[in-house]
Amino acid sequence: MEKKKTTGKKAKGRRKRKLKVPAWAAVAAAALIVALGIGLPLGRRAWLERQSLGGDKARAGASLPAMAFSELGIDISHHNEGPILWDSLRVMVDRSGRTIRDLERARKVYPVKFVFIKATEGVSMKDPKFKSYWAEAGEHDIRRGAYHFFRSSRDGELQAKNFIATVGSLRHSDLPPVLDIETIHRGCTYKLLNERILQWLKAVEAHYGCKPIIYTSDSFARDIISEEIKKGYPIWIAHYEVESPLSKDWTYWQFTDRAHVYGMPGPVDLSIRK
Repeated sequence: MEKKKTTGKKAKGRRKRKLKVPAWAAVAAAALIVALGIGLPLGRRAWLERQSLGGDKARAGASLPAMAFSELGIDISHHNEGPILWDSLRVMVDRSGRTIRDLERARKVYPVKFVFIKATEGVSMKDPKFKSYWAEAGEHDIRRGAYHFFRSSRDGELQAKNFIATVGSLRHSDLPPVLDIETIHRGCTYKLLNERILQWLKAVEAHYGCKPIIYTSDSFARDIISEEIKKGYPIWIAHYEVESPLSKDWTYWQFTDRAHVYGMPGPVDLSIRK
């Protein structure tokens, strides 16, 4: 879930002239999406985003899982490139099942139905993009949820207070809060980590009146997270390049951090919901 943004070197030499796309090509692309049964908005902003893809348009990202799923969704933080075109977020795949941003090569199109947005980390850090992303997601037909990046070296209740103060109240349609557990600091025992995790979970559950979701890797879930936590809370598993996670009791599965999603300029985490 957590990653640092990287930037490539600027291309050297003269600028290449942008090719003008005939109007009939835009109409044909729109007709393709309609024929697939899903109306993809092609307003001016989405059209400009399509033109800005350049060479990236021809590349393909990770493939969708072969298993059946009910919904697709993304998770984002300030590390993700912008701007995000919220009214155009779609997952498109080519004939081989790989995610793409090229309308002409799309064989299937899925709407992005949910987004988890980083709100906080530790006892004091607030993601600088949370407020804007949270408000923008709330204006569109995408279910939103907020997540906290857990620091094992800090008290769980204090981290919960940081999260609650930052997120504020939730709408009825919002997803449950998420606790992102990826690291354990040197000298921290598994017992202490699980105690602090439970502090956060119980404080947030008491405040919002719903059970938070645990986001963690497959290995963390199997080797570190306690049975009490796994049995008591929904699990969101991160496990890449496998046909299915080794852990079986999950609600969400983040299967890649290299998906191409129409409306997102760079690679993005992509998850399915059972």
